[in-house]
Amino acid sequence: MQYVFFDIECACVFKNVAKMCAFGYVVTDADFAVLEKEDILIDPRGKFRLTDRKGKEGLVLPYEYEDFKKYPPFPAAYRKIKHLLENKEAIVLGHATLNDVNYLNLETKRYHLPSFRFKWHDTQFFWMNTEESYERQVGLGVMAEALGVEFTPHRAVDDAFATMKVCEALCRREGVNVPELVEKYGIRAGKIDNYQIKTPDSVGLRRHIEEKATQKAEHAKAHEAFYRVVNKHMNRRKKGGTLEGKVFCFSKDVEDEVEISTKLVRAIFEAGGKYTSHPGECNVYIARGKGGVRYQSAMGVGAAFIPLDQIEAAMMAE
Repeated sequence: MQYVFFDIECACVFKNVAKMCAFGYVVTDADFAVLEKEDILIDPRGKFRLTDRKGKEGLVLPYEYEDFKKYPPFPAAYRKIKHLLENKEAIVLGHATLNDVNYLNLETKRYHLPSFRFKWHDTQFFWMNTEESYERQVGLGVMAEALGVEFTPHRAVDDAFATMKVCEALCRREGVNVPELVEKYGIRAGKIDNYQIKTPDSVGLRRHIEEKATQKAEHAKAHEAFYRVVNKHMNRRKKGGTLEGKVFCFSKDVEDEVEISTKLVRAIFEAGGKYTSHPGECNVYIARGKGGVRYQSAMGVGAAFIPLDQIEAAMMAE
């Protein structure tokens, strides 16, 4: 068994265009001993317009851009790349691999070449599963630092080598090899075939999606229950009460604590206060703690902040 780690750099990337300029790869045996390592440079046949993952310009590749013109375009490298990635005896891996697979797909379409056909794994997705953290896509640099791996970013072969070292360190930490890591976390490889791409999947990701759906449903139920009380009692509030002129807003998590939020909003109405879901319109903001978009909006209009635990303590003392 062998591992093939790869990384791609592009001169420019748009929605339906990815002009590749470098394909870096590292081939190892099952113990991560390097068997082959190369940076295949490619004439992108286009200008360099370099952006980071967020689309901001200013990214600099550690190459002399004029040198790329000395190399042939993508079709000349296609056969070798295809042989590497479609090797049935190898497991193909990358970092944020979906991006690179998409670049390959776009280049084959650009030059009217047959589709790639291979399965791949993603060290970024491995990390998400081992950390049980699916909300944030962790960069190679962050993983490398956490696992004690050094590398030069954005040189394709160095990124491929760093991906290999990160994978090796992750497997060592987990006490497994790659196939065992895949089995341990129920990971399904990504796949490309006939220009169609399927993303990686796992037991943990599906469980996370189910939990998020449950949380969303619970939030919707709590939201409905809270605003049912608000709409019912808003026009019945006491005129001239002690809270006359006060407009309250709660943080979303406080609104979702229906047992206390409905009791609190009724008390506000009974004392002549009002309630709004728009923090920019309130003069009193209640939350578990400081921070968040609603908090910033409320503070921006000079609203007073009252911690919920302070109110809970007062309610319990009554």
